[in-house]
Amino acid sequence: MELSLLSLLLLTFPIGAGLIWLMPRAELARAVALATTLTGLGISLLALAAFDPADPGFQLIERMAWIPTLRVNYLVGVDGISVLFLPFTALLFVGVVVASWNSVRQLRQLYYSLILLQAAATLGIFCALDVVLFFLFWELSLVPFYFLVSLWGIGPNRRYAATKYTLVMLAGGVPLLFGFLTLIFGQAALTGVAAFDLPTLLAGQLPHDTQRLVFVLLLLGFAVKVPVFPLHSWLPLLAMEGPVAVVALLTGLKLGAYGLIRFAVPLAPVAAQELHWLLTGLGVIGVLYGALLAMAQTNLRAMLAYASLSHVGLVLLGIAAFSLQGLQGAVLQLLNFTVVAGGLFLLAGFLQHRIGSTDVVSLGGAARSMPLLASFFLLFGLAGMGVPGTNGFPAELLIFIAALQTHTGAGLAALFGMVLTAGYFLVIYRRAFLGPIDNPAVASAADLRPRELALVVVLAGLVLAIGFFPALVLDLIRPAAGLWLARLG
Repeated sequence: MELSLLSLLLLTFPIGAGLIWLMPRAELARAVALATTLTGLGISLLALAAFDPADPGFQLIERMAWIPTLRVNYLVGVDGISVLFLPFTALLFVGVVVASWNSVRQLRQLYYSLILLQAAATLGIFCALDVVLFFLFWELSLVPFYFLVSLWGIGPNRRYAATKYTLVMLAGGVPLLFGFLTLIFGQAALTGVAAFDLPTLLAGQLPHDTQRLVFVLLLLGFAVKVPVFPLHSWLPLLAMEGPVAVVALLTGLKLGAYGLIRFAVPLAPVAAQELHWLLTGLGVIGVLYGALLAMAQTNLRAMLAYASLSHVGLVLLGIAAFSLQGLQGAVLQLLNFTVVAGGLFLLAGFLQHRIGSTDVVSLGGAARSMPLLASFFLLFGLAGMGVPGTNGFPAELLIFIAALQTHTGAGLAALFGMVLTAGYFLVIYRRAFLGPIDNPAVASAADLRPRELALVVVLAGLVLAIGFFPALVLDLIRPAAGLWLARLG
């Protein structure tokens, strides 16, 4: 059978991981990893070019029997909501490889092969249209992270952090699995046939009580990975203990929020709208709680972790609005995380490698010795604040408008949270990058190298391009978002 672009994309990374072990020298592992991630980026761009923006349904579909007796299929495809996540995710993995270029010296073959396997599992989550296949990719994504954090983490409690993250995610997988099983058995009771593929499940209509149970279970399963308060404690711990480049994947890829959009809301639309207050409440708490804790941090990595918790609360508000503007803003905000939050953590990783710390007291005056790094850090921070001209502005504007129209109090609270965002970022930026240099390591630190500069320029280009021309993304999302809303009735 001829492979589709999506299958080719998913196979590229395991093949690259295998090639790493065939290299005669371990030093070649990073070159193979970079070539593989760039190839994956190219294939994802081809998939985007082959995508018809006017078609609201799933495209680039490939179906193959996987477990025939259960009617479980290998089924992949994308729509306007998911297609842009492919190149954005591939680009972030390119960034992780570049950020790890000089910082990983031990067990390079294992490290880069795990990075590539993580890329395959993550992209599989965005492509899977069968709930069993989705759950497989979801659980497989835990394995590389465990080893990446426990073996290459930079904190003394890295093994504890890796174990806690894995156990928390496995616990979150239990309600997720039960939610999918409840959904499938509920559909089978109505139609007499158990269906596992998403298009068939979306076409059905579960009874109200079953929908409520399915939505609560899926919400709980995805909320662990969003993360939402009080299920968030693994994120700041990993930010301080894990490899900074790897943590960029956790802050840049909000897979839990994507799961809510892809599965939880459209598969249980009546229950989702009935429990809109729950989504709204979790969103508001996340925005304010994350912003307040970010203000209290004295380490860039901890600040960025809590900032991502605050910003993902906006995504929940956008989803809970159940409007075109809200959904467009939520999807755009998730894409922005890949560029902005991922980019900020990659830059923090560059600082960690040069200075040996990201504590504010160790970084004073960093802009004097590293003006390029400081300038790009400021640009990405302004994008996180939603300054006009950056990609954060159209996303947050859409979410605020949608929230104010449907949940006025929550929208006002979110606006206050964004004021706090400006406060904590500008204060910590001034202390870390401006003023006199007190640390000799900062005075002698090198600015961005050509390889790092090329990566950051691409990310900055996306920040500005989407900021000035948001229609490029929003017009692609609109047809699928309209169909998503139509399923809500």
